[in-house]
Amino acid sequence: MTRVEKPERRVGALPEEGYGECPSWFLDRDSAQWDKEIEDDWEAGKLDFLVEEAAEAKKGMIRKR
Repeated sequence: MTRVEKPERRVGALPEEGYGECPSWFLDRDSAQWDKEIEDDWEAGKLDFLVEEAAEAKKGMIRKR
């Protein structure tokens, strides 16, 4: 049995009420994981280039006015 088969069986055995909660749980989990990755990247300076690009774009917009 693979690592996924056991949870698949358990989820498949849930009553309708419990099964209906699964999609939102997965979405919440994915969102929390994404937020953590963004936070870690921000703290590591991996997103600094975005701030620099936004500043350059803003300068360009101000010059065009």
